[in-house]
Amino acid sequence: MSDALPLKVRKAIKIARSLGYDCEDISPREFYDYMTGKTVSGDRITLEEVLRSEFLMVHEIVEISKLKKKGITIDNTTVVNRHSKTIYEAHLTAMEYEIKHAFNKGDLAYVKLRLIHVREWLDDENLPKELIQKLKSIIEKLSENR
Repeated sequence: MSDALPLKVRKAIKIARSLGYDCEDISPREFYDYMTGKTVSGDRITLEEVLRSEFLMVHEIVEISKLKKKGITIDNTTVVNRHSKTIYEAHLTAMEYEIKHAFNKGDLAYVKLRLIHVREWLDDENLPKELIQKLKSIIEKLSENR
């Protein structure tokens, strides 16, 4: 585990709270285990990539926090052992705060890049049908603000 991890986790929690998100406390171990655990689709962004991006750090912190609020234990099996709707709901909430932070920092290039990624999520066969409208709403909001 990186020496910088505890500092980056604390900073991302502070940012999430400054954005108005009621963030749970998250330990560096929880963060590390969640980020290095298995995923349903097998594809994932690496821990190193997340640690290099303040926006992605906020995303992962909000996602983990939302899962903790539902009483879910955070470890390296969280994503594969939990109901996919709960994971996707946390992911979509996290995206909203990630983008809010990017807007606040004035990084419209980042927002445009993430809009491309978010549109691709509509093709995700694991996305619960009942969350498609929420995802479309996020895409619409991003498209209006870019």
